[in-house]
Amino acid sequence: MILVVGCGRIGSEIARDLVESGKDIAVASHKREEFRRLSEELGVKGVFLDALKPDIQTLSEYEVVVSAVPGKVGFNLLESCVKAGVNVVDVSYSPQDPFGLQEEAEKKGITVVPDSGVAPGLSNFLVGRAVGELDDVEDVRIYVGGIPERYVPPLGYSITWSAADLIDEYMRRARVVRNGRIIEVDPLDYIELVEVPELGELEAFYTDGLRTLLKTIKARNMAELTLRYPGHVMSLRVLKGLGLFDEEPVDVEGVKVIPRKFMERLLEERLSLNVPDVVVLLVRVFGKRGSEYLRIEYDMIDRYDHERHVTAMSRTTAYFASSIAQLLQEGRIRKEGVVPPEELGMDPEVFDQVMSKLARKGIQVRRRDVREVT
Repeated sequence: MILVVGCGRIGSEIARDLVESGKDIAVASHKREEFRRLSEELGVKGVFLDALKPDIQTLSEYEVVVSAVPGKVGFNLLESCVKAGVNVVDVSYSPQDPFGLQEEAEKKGITVVPDSGVAPGLSNFLVGRAVGELDDVEDVRIYVGGIPERYVPPLGYSITWSAADLIDEYMRRARVVRNGRIIEVDPLDYIELVEVPELGELEAFYTDGLRTLLKTIKARNMAELTLRYPGHVMSLRVLKGLGLFDEEPVDVEGVKVIPRKFMERLLEERLSLNVPDVVVLLVRVFGKRGSEYLRIEYDMIDRYDHERHVTAMSRTTAYFASSIAQLLQEGRIRKEGVVPPEELGMDPEVFDQVMSKLARKGIQVRRRDVREVT
């Protein structure tokens, strides 16, 4: 049986997909009304589980746990799953290094697949496939963004996930690789314009999404950039410069207010817009195979599902994580320890199975190989 922890937008869609795929599952949350609602809707077992202090015995009763909780508690649940000796697929984005769990996961004989969302996640998976076909890797560049299908004021953006995690994306220094060295950059210091089919010109800025790729992939240059409508980064620079993302309380007429908490609430309220979203993922890997230089390109543009009323962000995140969980539960992923998505992507059989599952859900990933002369 598979346990899905987290009953928000992403967790709920993961659970639905697993049920529709014929899997026996249970859903869990620390919010009783959430897991009861979802368990009744899907006709599955509901479980109370607090990701901050999860019950190890409860976790150990399952074959696979899928973690779809907020990033701030994600690593705690991941660590608890390892202690419980249960396979886990993690969608949460946590700052901790998942490879710190390698030794214990191997001792327990379990598989831990961290960073199994869109990016990091599907992005890493595609990078792994491309790198596995090259002898030497020069450059890896990932462009990704979840945006409204059209520009909407004031920021050209609508909330489709956690506002707290969104602010983290703007505040966290981004790690990139330049000339073989890992360096840190301010995410809002650089803007690159990118032409995207069907959407036109978007702007891209650095984000800290390389994660496990920094350890598993040897490339001379590597970066992840997030896509937004033009003008977005300048607006964020203003908000950040005014201190509205700061965590130090300020006094407002005798009341202590934390600017960041205030902004999280505002973003949740003002950017929860009823506008269909689009997820764009562009992966570019350049290197050498034999005597020729090759650029391998993967493109994915996914849109809101109007028939089922599911956001593109929920679709692309949930169906990738669900695919990995299914393969893990079926014993098709046999490697033990911490196994990031890029390592799974290097396995042709696993790669084809995941791509087939995504295609059946209407998520199309197109590939183009370009031979270059340097």
